[in-house]
Amino acid sequence: MQAAGEAARQIETVAWVLFIGGGAIFAGVMLLLARSLCRRSGTVNARLWVIGGGLVFPGAVLAALFVWSLPMTPSWKPIPAPGALVVRVTGHMWWWDVRYGDAAGAEIRTANEIRIPVGRPVFLALDSADVIHSFWVPQLAGKLDMLPGRLQHLQLVADRPGTYRGQCAEFCGEQHANMALQVVALPPAEFDAWLAAQAQPAVAAPAQEAGRRAFLAQRCDACHAVRGVTADSRLGPDLTHVGSRLQLAAGTLPNTDAGRREWIAHVQKVKSGARMPSYERLGEETVGAIADWLGALR
Repeated sequence: MQAAGEAARQIETVAWVLFIGGGAIFAGVMLLLARSLCRRSGTVNARLWVIGGGLVFPGAVLAALFVWSLPMTPSWKPIPAPGALVVRVTGHMWWWDVRYGDAAGAEIRTANEIRIPVGRPVFLALDSADVIHSFWVPQLAGKLDMLPGRLQHLQLVADRPGTYRGQCAEFCGEQHANMALQVVALPPAEFDAWLAAQAQPAVAAPAQEAGRRAFLAQRCDACHAVRGVTADSRLGPDLTHVGSRLQLAAGTLPNTDAGRREWIAHVQKVKSGARMPSYERLGEETVGAIADWLGALR
């Protein structure tokens, strides 16, 4: 109930007005019930109360609320605002694939985190790679279903910096509850710097070389792309700059050294049913090396 954008603010306004209107109808019906229990009345008088209090009053309130809320109904096919940032988001079981385009036309991929500039319209193109998901960031906009084979669109604007939690709002399987994302609204200059950094290949210090070798030796690159290191695999989240993200596994763990080690070694314990196997068999040293290398990819 703390809106950070105009779309969410309209939804908040509509919600409060509907709460008040619904409360007025409830109070009126309860008064009608109390009157019927506390005093006797003739058949004609009772009929008038039932028609007036039970039909006309609720009908008038609901009709008024409907007419009032119509102008605030969002378009099913929004048109991108001038200068809008276009971001494509694809829902997977159970993570989010996020793609930007840069000025040169190249595609920038990240996962489970959407960074946007404050005050600039963001036009989201939403789809699903498997089952029905639903994109919902309550503080920024309403929810919109993501359907396989169909591209949906949602436009939002963040009016202040902050980190806003999103969630899949359509049951999509075993780990539906652990399919979260973060929308990070940044001042425009910070966003531009972040996007420029995301366009660069992965770079890690020589100290993490053992982790890179272990990552490739275990064929992690069969599912995960790391630009400048691996081929362009699309089966799992892009890890090119994974060290700069706030969380791991779609909001399941914090992106810390301990969190990365826990995720690599015990995937199925943390998020059973995930498409990635657990790698506790590698031993602490190898898992730690991979975790250190991934943490250095910023």
